[in-house]
Amino acid sequence: MSASDKPRQHWRASDLRAVTLLATQATTAVTRMAEGVHQSVWRSLGAPSGATPDQARGLTGLIYKSITGVTQRLGQGAATALARLEPLLQRIESQGEESLERAAVLAALNGVMGDRLRAAGNPLATPMTLRCNNKVVTGSEPPKATEVTGKVLIVIHGLCMNDRQWTSQHDGLPVNHAEALRAALGYIPVYVRYNSGLHVSENGHLLAQQLDHLVHCWPVPVTELSVLAHSMGGLVARSALASATATALTWPALLSNIVFLGTPHHGSPLEQAGNWVDVILGSTPYSRPFAKLGQLRSAGITDLRYGHVLDADWQGHDRFRRKPDSRVQLPLPVGVACFAVAATTAAKRSPVADRLLGDGLVPLPSALGENDTPSRTLLFAKANQMIVYRTSHLALLTNPAVTRQVLAWLTLA
Repeated sequence: MSASDKPRQHWRASDLRAVTLLATQATTAVTRMAEGVHQSVWRSLGAPSGATPDQARGLTGLIYKSITGVTQRLGQGAATALARLEPLLQRIESQGEESLERAAVLAALNGVMGDRLRAAGNPLATPMTLRCNNKVVTGSEPPKATEVTGKVLIVIHGLCMNDRQWTSQHDGLPVNHAEALRAALGYIPVYVRYNSGLHVSENGHLLAQQLDHLVHCWPVPVTELSVLAHSMGGLVARSALASATATALTWPALLSNIVFLGTPHHGSPLEQAGNWVDVILGSTPYSRPFAKLGQLRSAGITDLRYGHVLDADWQGHDRFRRKPDSRVQLPLPVGVACFAVAATTAAKRSPVADRLLGDGLVPLPSALGENDTPSRTLLFAKANQMIVYRTSHLALLTNPAVTRQVLAWLTLA
């Protein structure tokens, strides 16, 4: 049976253990939230708290503690037993390719709570991998020299997405900007799959190291390195370049071009609104326990409030506390041609449409690197900017006009 004939898999043997761990976490979180509401009511009546303001005391506290303890012991016990069964289950399950549906669900789950999945050791947490010609690239398994050129295109997806979603449909025809660059200009796309729920700078460090290994294991000399990034992927690209430069890695010397598609260089209003929800829910003792619901969103999502790309942007800060933009300024790299594609659902530009509409997720000024503080503005040359009208954030991936513009830019670069 060839690889293409094998059935696509919606489930893996490790998913049983993963779901068990998720259920354990969910039950524990709901129990603690209920205890918090209980205590908020009792404190308003002057009753004392337990070890912390959110903990009950006496018999009530013992009941909550017992529920949490039993849930965690049962969950860990079941997860341990399933971990022992996984090798057997993996041997008997068919080894078909992961289905598109499974990949999409995992990508969304990692985007929303990928940092928690990783911290809990959940097998659903997505490790960063580089993929070329539908295979994971490793030092021991690089692509064949006959299948590649020295022009490498690093392709980076956005929040809650995965590498396979670069291929989509427009008017019934397949569209993939990276594959168009392969066909027309000889670039070899290397797709990045990563856990978008981690801090952008954490993914930046990982990508910097991965690209260093890639350049060294590539079967032919790398003559040019370019990046095509959508949404959060653009922040990860900038972060990786900053990390590589700080640690004196060699691959930045090969970097020629970065194309940003709808990247929130200065943040997204949706995460800023999410931060307001945190503030509002935390304003009264009765609603404060429910603020934990809003705080389930991942570190990657909260990085999108202002467009964090460096460790210093978030380390030592409470990421759920509302505060002004205090990012370390990181300009566009010198000596690298940088291009910005921005979309708006409006038919034409206007101050209101640019800021309130944008592409539905990212305001136009943010995608173009513009900022009210001149020193924070990213200086994209006018010839290196494109605005696509009547287009949404995700539609940037399927718009043929974007393909044509990117081809034109990189042909002249």
